[in-house]
Amino acid sequence: MRVLLIGANGYLGRFVAERLLADPAVQLTALGRGDDADVRFDLATGSPGALTRFLDAVHPGVVVNCAGATRGGARELTRHNTVAVATVCEALRRSGCGARLVQLGCGAEYGPSQPGSSTAEDAVPRPGGPYGVSKLAATELVLGSGLDAVVLRVFSPAGPGTPAGSPLGRLAEAMRRAMQSGDGELKLGGLGVQRDFVDVRDVARAVHAASLSAAQGVINIGSGRAVRLRDAAAVLARVAGYGGALHELDAPPGPLRPTIGHPRPEPDHTGPVSYPYPDGCGSWQQADVRTARDRLGWRPRINLEESLADIWMEAACRI
Repeated sequence: MRVLLIGANGYLGRFVAERLLADPAVQLTALGRGDDADVRFDLATGSPGALTRFLDAVHPGVVVNCAGATRGGARELTRHNTVAVATVCEALRRSGCGARLVQLGCGAEYGPSQPGSSTAEDAVPRPGGPYGVSKLAATELVLGSGLDAVVLRVFSPAGPGTPAGSPLGRLAEAMRRAMQSGDGELKLGGLGVQRDFVDVRDVARAVHAASLSAAQGVINIGSGRAVRLRDAAAVLARVAGYGGALHELDAPPGPLRPTIGHPRPEPDHTGPVSYPYPDGCGSWQQADVRTARDRLGWRPRINLEESLADIWMEAACRI
């Protein structure tokens, strides 16, 4: 099976590439903006015609799109998350390769949900910020393309390689600094939020399964369990061997950007964001993952403690 992987050098793409390369039946070609890609191509600025010619030459059976942006203003997010996917869809429509498309979406497409509820694929998406809007627009392009396509809505990925700017990444960095300086207490903000964390290696397994399946439409990829960030911080402290006290800062009044660890001013080009994540998902998010089980034969295998241990291992190397 020839697979074209777009965004192989990204956070999720690296693990997807590793998973696909482990399958001896897969012949993998990586397309991206970096020098380490087999083929350099920028989806946000490249033409569908140029991509079509490449598809016709390589003739993949599956195209996996892990490319995209999680930060930036509305224009940048739209360019990298929506326009880029429009290019992929148009190129596939023009090409004679007949490839299946596996698109990585995100849980932010749903927006805020009722605390205690599990969000299923038939929920009406109401994204609460530019990132979720740009990803939802991409999903709609894929679903309306007429292609053999599936969109995996990945909730909150965690594990090795977690970006330092993500909530769990900031949490690990704050704890690393506290241990390095010998602080006996750690003050953290935004610990009341609850998210559905899923390990990046489990996400890669889901992509592999989706590539081999005939499933179409939208499929949630998550753990199926919301975890309070406060509880994740306690697990991380235990994994790290941090014996200090964890103190939660009160939520700031109004739509201010909170911090985990020491405050760091950050320009905001997208307007107010929902406390305490910039994903616009409010205080609670939990995936209903029954569709992934039924249609992909997929279940998460790696628990959050193992994911946090890997996040800490990387943070500790910076001590």
